[in-house]
Amino acid sequence: MSTHGAPQRRSLGDLAALKARGEPIVMVTAYDHPGARVAEAAGVDVVLVGDSAAMTVLGYDSTVPVTVDEMIMLTRAARRGLSTPLLVADLPFGSYEASDEQAVATALRFAKETGCDAVKVERGGATVDRARAIVRAGVPVVGHVGLTPQTAVALGGYRAQGRTAEDARGVRDDALALQDAGCVAIVFEAIPAEVTEAIMPVMRVPVIGIGAGAATDGQVLVFHDLLGLGEGPQARFVRRYADLRADMIAGVAAYAADVRERRYPASEHTYAMRPGEADRLGEVLGE
Repeated sequence: MSTHGAPQRRSLGDLAALKARGEPIVMVTAYDHPGARVAEAAGVDVVLVGDSAAMTVLGYDSTVPVTVDEMIMLTRAARRGLSTPLLVADLPFGSYEASDEQAVATALRFAKETGCDAVKVERGGATVDRARAIVRAGVPVVGHVGLTPQTAVALGGYRAQGRTAEDARGVRDDALALQDAGCVAIVFEAIPAEVTEAIMPVMRVPVIGIGAGAATDGQVLVFHDLLGLGEGPQARFVRRYADLRADMIAGVAAYAADVRERRYPASEHTYAMRPGEADRLGEVLGE
């Protein structure tokens, strides 16, 4: 039984309730225990262990190389840091596309080994069948349409999708197909606001936007982007709420300067022997 006043762990039903009440859903990525603890303390609704970890924390140049084992390790770390938010894990590229059997096996492994509340898959098309199979196997699924980073090359790079009426129809069709397959929520990424506004009236499940305008049921940003921890250019939809990378560089540089100038460690950073023991030190060490 929970303690009176203690925060209650979110459920997938809570997301549907937030949508029904018109209350925005807050999602953020996190890829480790410290990041998850920050998200927990900030009171977000959902934490996504995204395959963006490939670039933000593992140093790959795209999301494609990240492995199932790497994603499971990161998701387990985030799980240990969370009490209240829902936890969603990305299934990495190549771990679910080949067949329904592969998709179900991967999803079940994530569910059993990480304790995630749902897994996320990208695209429509054949992914709709994979999503349906995973749902039937008992693992909740979050869909993802629009810009899908795992296949960004096929989409012409990291650019907005649905910018023509015909392309917008394709985004809508993918979203509806994933919804009909049983997805509990869908991410809309890099979609013109007009397209999102046109699709939202037919969406029964919560829609989380990232660069998809304000009409979605919630928003998600990458932890490293919103806190200014990354390098290089940012996507148009990113808003930085802090500049922690600059603060971190300044802090490490100040530490390095203090070490080189012998200002650190100072006496307050060192330990002392018990009273009277220093007098015996020379004798004992001499022996």
